[in-house]
Parts: sequence; structure tokens; C-alpha cells
Amino acid sequence: MASEPSLWLSGQRKILASKSATRLGLLRAAALPVEALAADVDERMIEAAFFREGGTPPQLAAKLAAEKALAVSRRAPDALVIGADQTLTLGDKLFHKAASRAEACANLRRLAGRKHRLTSAVAIVRDGELLHAFEDYADLTMRKLSDCAIERYLDVVGEGALHSVGGYQLEGVGVHLFSRVVGAHTTILGLPMMPLLAWLRDRGMIGP
Repeated sequence: MASEPSLWLSGQRKILASKSATRLGLLRAAALPVEALAADVDERMIEAAFFREGGTPPQLAAKLAAEKALAVSRRAPDALVIGADQTLTLGDKLFHKAASRAEACANLRRLAGRKHRLTSAVAIVRDGELLHAFEDYADLTMRKLSDCAIERYLDVVGEGALHSVGGYQLEGVGVHLFSRVVGAHTTILGLPMMPLLAWLRDRGMIGP
């Protein structure tokens, strides 16, 4: 079986510390094929400890990205590991994925007519050492939505409303919810590609 076309300049093993098909797809679409390994960390436990130590919601994505990358690096110390995470904040309020349609509906009511922020963070680790970390954000303004509009949207997306923070995928039906979006599309999808590619290129890891 032929290997995927690649712009990697090194034969070193590369791993995405995420089970996100969207993030994996972004890397492979950019001719950077990687393995994907779930980090298997307890995100809520990390979050609770982080806040006890004085961390704030906007800083959480970076912490989770680093912990995921470090966890996978311990299992694959020879690899270049890319960890990523994303948070959604409305002011000081941190949102999580909804566990039910009712919770998704309640979240959309809170977001409707207001601007929220998606913060996407990346951490790059090798041999248990954090080589680089960065984050980018996007500000999204949701339209004012009636209860009827929210229910109809949830009827259309079904279980998809439970698969992402905020209950939407901007690349899909979720685009109907918004009046304004400011930020890079790949940041909204959870993996800021431009700064990641710039760092890899500056270190001679990718071409051209």
C-alpha cells in the first residue's frame, strides 16, 4: 500500500495526541500524515486542579494541550507529539460539551445574541520535554435565536450537538447560528495551523 504524500522532512515518528478526526484531517490535508493516539487523561481532574492553583478559564486550553502531549510522550518517548485542546468561554464562564439535548438547548440560549471566544492551544513535546506551546483564539457572535429556532436546529443536527463545545460545528449546519466570526478557520476547528506550520518550518521539520 502506497504511503501518504508528505511534506515531513524527518522520518521521526509523529503523533497527534487527540482522538479528534477534525484535527487529524487538518494535518493530513496539509500533507503532514501523523498517527493519532488518545491521551487518556482525566480532563475534568486536570481542570479542577488547575483552577485550585489559580488558573483561569482562558488559560485552560494550554494546560490541557500540554498534559495530553506529555501523557502520549511517556508512551512514545521517541516521537514528536502534538497535543491540542480548545475551550469556549462566555466572559468568565467556561462551557463544556453538553451531555443531553436539554443541556445543549440551555447552552445555546446562553450564547444566543452574544459574543463568545474559542481558544485553541497546541503543545509540542518530544522525550517528555515541552518544546513549544502557543494558543490562538477566535471571537464568534451568535445571532439572536428564538426557542423555536434553537429546537429546529437541534432537530436537524441531532446527536451532533453533543460532539462539540457550544453545540455546533461551524463547518456544518452550525454556520446558520452566527452573524459574525473573527478568527482563523483552523483555530475555530481546534488546531491553529498557521502558527504550527511556521514553527515546524522554522526548525526544518517540514518543507518546502
